[in-house]
Amino acid sequence: MKKKDIVKLSRRDFERAWLESGRSLKKPHHDMQYPRLRFKAGKSHVLYDTIWMIREAYLRLGFSEMVNPLFIDEEHIYKQFGPEAPAVLDRCFYLGGLPRPDIGLAADKIEMMRDMGIDTDPGRIEKLKDVFRSYKKGDLPGDDLVLEVSEALGVESHDGLRVLERVFPEIQDLEPVAGRTTLRSHMTSGWFISLSSIHDHYRMPLKLFSIDRCFRREQKEDSSHLMTYHSASCVVVDDEVPLDVGKAVAEGLLEHFGFSRFRFRPDEKKSKYYIPGTQTEVYAYHPRLGEWVEIATFGLYSPIALSMYGIDKEVMNLGVGVERVAMVLNQERDVREMVYPQIYSSWSLSDRDIAEMLRINLHPVTSDGRELMERIIETWEAHADAASPCSFEVYSGEFLGRKIKVDAVEVEKNTRLLGPAVWNTIYIHDGNILGVPPGTGLDTELIVRARKEGLNTGIRYMDALAAEAAYRIEEMVVRGDEKVEIRSTIARSLSDLNLTLEDAAMRYITGRDREIDLRGPLFSTITCELKSGR
Repeated sequence: MKKKDIVKLSRRDFERAWLESGRSLKKPHHDMQYPRLRFKAGKSHVLYDTIWMIREAYLRLGFSEMVNPLFIDEEHIYKQFGPEAPAVLDRCFYLGGLPRPDIGLAADKIEMMRDMGIDTDPGRIEKLKDVFRSYKKGDLPGDDLVLEVSEALGVESHDGLRVLERVFPEIQDLEPVAGRTTLRSHMTSGWFISLSSIHDHYRMPLKLFSIDRCFRREQKEDSSHLMTYHSASCVVVDDEVPLDVGKAVAEGLLEHFGFSRFRFRPDEKKSKYYIPGTQTEVYAYHPRLGEWVEIATFGLYSPIALSMYGIDKEVMNLGVGVERVAMVLNQERDVREMVYPQIYSSWSLSDRDIAEMLRINLHPVTSDGRELMERIIETWEAHADAASPCSFEVYSGEFLGRKIKVDAVEVEKNTRLLGPAVWNTIYIHDGNILGVPPGTGLDTELIVRARKEGLNTGIRYMDALAAEAAYRIEEMVVRGDEKVEIRSTIARSLSDLNLTLEDAAMRYITGRDREIDLRGPLFSTITCELKSGR
């Protein structure tokens, strides 16, 4: 019954209409059936999970969030570190840029453009000079240069690019030149700049935190060092700030992550922006890990460094390495694998992942085709073991506006309508794709384990073959062919069973010496012919 008829019926007899609505359900495409159909939550990155937890911990402790400057002029490093600055700057990345060259328009260059078929009348040349002057002064962004040159010469953009490449090679040969600006290598450099602007604008105490990237020019990246990392840093600013504030903040922050006991040890590094004797390492004991781990560092900013910024307050600074916390909490051993798993971690697919990538290839697309597929399955299930030669009518009637007759047949003598493998079901176990028969017999050890522990995809050989037969009959009717025969003999591969596997899963299986074993006798035949009339 059509939906609009069900609605009309509901006004007269709701109960009957409700029951009829249940009959309107159609068996979905195999790709829309469990377990191939799967909806799962997106996977967050462990690093950003940790950032979020640290952020929440700071907020619960009454700290307000701030974004500190990322680009730091080297003069700030000298203010903060004093004579130690050159050694600190050695680990900093300096920012560079391409210089803006003087681009001349000598006669030979004008002649080269003329040889390229470019109109070089004086008006156009003057416009081109204006473009280059604007580019030199920095008024014209570099990414607009091709467009402006093209417009000045009255040519298409690809011709403008060709002129720049061939006539003005000095643009192509530019090399970057570093300035005096660095990328922030530690959050402290940003705190001094921020506090210099706000230290006398707010009531004390001032409690601020910032979680952001820092960049450090390591000699190499290894299991414990990256050239960019995240610092979760905070400051407490007041007229007087005792060192024990750092201990209390560290405890309150790290208890949020389940750390239960703490040890505080003098830090041997003795950074010059801290008061001597205040730089302290924080070690925390995590009961689940059963070990003490270094988590944070805190100290009191030196009045010498603070005076360079006109700050007349006392400041406690505590810094937590986010990657360090994430590695501890997730028991990771290599920071590269944790942060960049797509590059450094080994590739793995679960059986569930592979099941998502395994699909019936040809499947009926119309409701008539899907109903015919179910009739084929019902006929096969009822007569699979019938002795041959034999023939069983699957369907006779209207199909996509034409009259057809469909039969399941086997013409050879002394056999069965279907081969025994049609009852096999596809299981996935430990990365292997296997055809598992319904009963026990002379099974391999792998088949036995798959039946017991593997993932049942719900796809029988019979289902996949019936889907292809119904699809081929849809094709026959649409093309106007008189008849079609769909026959399957021996299953050796996925394609023999009308199955397809996504390339990623295939690469995973073959790359790890797993098996795709779907062998078995099918010997199924479906015939269809058009009947006269409509």
